[in-house]
Amino acid sequence: MSFCEHCVKGVTHEGTPKGKFETIGGVETYVATPTVDYPKDKAILFLPDVFGPQLINAQLLADDFAANGFKTYIPDYLNGDPIPPDALNPGSNYDIMKWFPTHTQEFTRPTLDKVINALKAEGITTFGATGYCFGGRYVFDLAFENIIKVGVVSHPSLLKVPDDLEKYIATSKTPLLINSCTTDTQFPLEASAKADELFANFAPGYKREYFEGLTHGFAVRGNMAEPKEKAGKEGAFKAAVEWFIAKL
Repeated sequence: MSFCEHCVKGVTHEGTPKGKFETIGGVETYVATPTVDYPKDKAILFLPDVFGPQLINAQLLADDFAANGFKTYIPDYLNGDPIPPDALNPGSNYDIMKWFPTHTQEFTRPTLDKVINALKAEGITTFGATGYCFGGRYVFDLAFENIIKVGVVSHPSLLKVPDDLEKYIATSKTPLLINSCTTDTQFPLEASAKADELFANFAPGYKREYFEGLTHGFAVRGNMAEPKEKAGKEGAFKAAVEWFIAKL
């Protein structure tokens, strides 16, 4: 890879995304391409939260992975129907429970597979995946099938603990990094402790980063006016890049 192992380029918190949307396998996909030489047979799948690849924060993060030498793809596996950017803000009456039934794996996984298969046809043989919230579920599923070589999840949701952790260990050869935090109903402290216990001797590799005082969503949607949240977002990104450098 064409990057400096000891000088990870950091997070862009605001600005204009540098990547572009392309149709890959019939699916709209945000593509961030390194400006330096990079291995054409490797790629990162950026699996976004419920806000999809349309969220500027996600696009900027994908650009940052590209700045570190990884061509990065954000597939629109939500089929053009993310929740609105302000849906979870205080005072919003958006009912996310009405959204979920049409965004289960029955609807989303085939779309993701179309992108993966199209990229394979283009010559990509090795995938890393980084999943945020909703996307963390898909990192696990791809790891179960050993479709990806390296996995990163940040405050994952929709996981069954300990079942999915045990299945990962039993079926996957994919090194796993978990970025966790203090307040997270989807992946609480008890889940983090169980992961540490179960993955203690996981041969492919396991690491968990813990960001004290932060809440679910911090790695993508943290408040950059709050120093601790800013540091957490930057720390989760740095950990992911270093994990990919070491394992991909």
